[in-house]
Formats: sequence, structure tokens, C-alpha cells
Amino acid sequence: MFTDELLSTEDIITELFVRVDAKMQAVEKDPRCKLWPGEIVTIGLLFSIKGVGCRAFDRWLRRDWLKLFPHLPERTRLFRLLTAHQRWTDYFLADPSFFGVIDGFGIELIHPCREGRSPQQIGKKGLSNHRWIVGGKLGVVLNGQGLVIAWDAATANVYDGKAFRHLIERFDGQSIVLGDNGFHNSPEKGGDPPNLKICKRKTWSERIVVETMLSMLTTVCHFKKVSHRIWQSFVARLGYTMAAFNVLVQLNGLNIGDDGNYHPSIANFSL
Repeated sequence: MFTDELLSTEDIITELFVRVDAKMQAVEKDPRCKLWPGEIVTIGLLFSIKGVGCRAFDRWLRRDWLKLFPHLPERTRLFRLLTAHQRWTDYFLADPSFFGVIDGFGIELIHPCREGRSPQQIGKKGLSNHRWIVGGKLGVVLNGQGLVIAWDAATANVYDGKAFRHLIERFDGQSIVLGDNGFHNSPEKGGDPPNLKICKRKTWSERIVVETMLSMLTTVCHFKKVSHRIWQSFVARLGYTMAAFNVLVQLNGLNIGDDGNYHPSIANFSL
């Protein structure tokens, strides 16, 4: 537990690698690859925590921490590796609990005034927090401890209840998932999953855990806006960010406040 400690960047990288390597022991190393699976995932977590673009992250990693990753490949190959092995982040998803919480979160890829300028644009225009963005959307399900148990990505123009319905149905019989009106479907469109509980405004304060999680990612990982131009790379960024959140929250330990409630935090691990 590191609640009251100020860790150096090297300590944070070391702790991340230890946790990641313990989870990745069953994954065999490709003999053609110079990096071990634990190194690849650790670099992916660092990229999501650092919260900068690919080039800036690569410069930071090579300039300051090449001694920890001496076999680091060339930048474009490194990020192709991260994208190709994004599924390894599933090792770090938590188990469901009796109650879960689902929410959607818009992530801006380009400024709305630049919409349509490039034929390679991957984001779509949609509303997020009552303002227009052009980008993607994260759908995330947390358990009772505020840990990520499932997630998916969609473009910003889609309806949460349609795009992320499968995340709720996945836990039918295991967990009651609390959601807002954005996840409601009318009977004509299939109705709501049986394990979805639609919460009206100012009810079920337990849902605040997902707002806390997204706020921490915005502050620490600069998660509200990213600069990816390939959809697979964007999805990989989300996967590594969800894994990083789970690892960091558990590194910080069970933080119980004076009010007796659990208060997760990742602020100590900002890079």
C-alpha cells in the first residue's frame, strides 16, 4: 500500500512491472520478439498513465528509461506491438460483484471544427457532457469496489443503450448493473436487459464511483482527449488505460475515508 508515500518514477515503473509480470507468467514469449510479454504490457500501461501522444511518450521512454527497457524497438514497431497485444489487458479485469455500475464516456479525437477535413477521420460527432465532440466513446462496467470488469469502444454518435447493451447482458445472473437513462431501450427496440437497473437522477448514490473513476482518468491520464488516427490504436489505448486503472487502484490499497466509505485514488502515480 502506497497511500501516504511519494514514489519516484522508477519505483512506479518497477511496481507496475512486478504486478504485470505476475499476471503474465502463463503467456509465452514469442522467440522473434525482443520484449517479454510483461515488458510490452508495462510499456502500454505507462503510455496510458503518461497521457501524451505517441511521439512524446517514445521520446520520454528512450531519454529517461531506456536502462529499464534496453531492447526497446523503433517507435512505430513498438506501438504496433502494443496494438497487436491489446487483448493481454483482459488479464487485469476484475471480477463482478452483486452490484455493478455502467456508464459511457466521450473521448475527443479532433476538434469539432475540423470534422470532415480528412478522409481518414475515425471519430464521429456526438454529444458528451452536454457538448459536441468528434471522437469515440468508452462504455465501462465497474464492480462494487470501483474496479473495471468490462469495457468496450464505439464512435461518439451511437446510443449508449444500443452500443453497450452486450456489456450488461454479459453479467446477467451474476450482477445487477446500475445505469442512467442513457442505457434504457424501449420495448420496440428490445427492452432493457433483465439485470439492468435504471436509476433516476439523485437516486442510487452508489453510481458516483464511476464518475470518480472517469474524473481520475481525466486528471491523471489526460483521458478526455487523445490523438490516435487509427481505430485499432484508439481501442488499444482504452484497453491499456482500463488495465492501468485497476492495477494502480490496487497498488494504492483499500483507502477507507472518515465517512467509512471506500475512496479509490491514483493521484500518487501521476507521471
